[in-house]
Amino acid sequence: MTPPFHVKSLDHVTIVVKDLDATRRFYVEFLGMAEVARPNFSFAGQWFQAGQTWIHTILEYEGSAPAGLGSTRNTRGHHFAFLVDDVRAAEQRMTEFEVPLVSPAKLRPDGALQLFVHDPDGHLVELSSLPA
Repeated sequence: MTPPFHVKSLDHVTIVVKDLDATRRFYVEFLGMAEVARPNFSFAGQWFQAGQTWIHTILEYEGSAPAGLGSTRNTRGHHFAFLVDDVRAAEQRMTEFEVPLVSPAKLRPDGALQLFVHDPDGHLVELSSLPA
């Protein structure tokens, strides 16, 4: 049986945050994403974009889920990953801006490099670069 539709790509990830300014600094200044216009929803938030990757934020309020996912030092839980050109350069930038590393750059079994950090609300973010 042929399915009536198929998934073409991931459209966006939505996260609930406590501080729009801190979130903007992380995703724009640290990660280099662009803040883009968002529809005039009845609740506050932001949209960020890098290529075809979108992050939507919702400012925590009584009608939303709680901000964050619960900070953890374990990299084998809920997280989302961004592809970057050079994980080592990303690691240096995080160090310069005193963004604590959950896990420093390390080689995956497939040869890619990866590191993990938390955004200001404790969402676990992976940065990875493809094998050379």
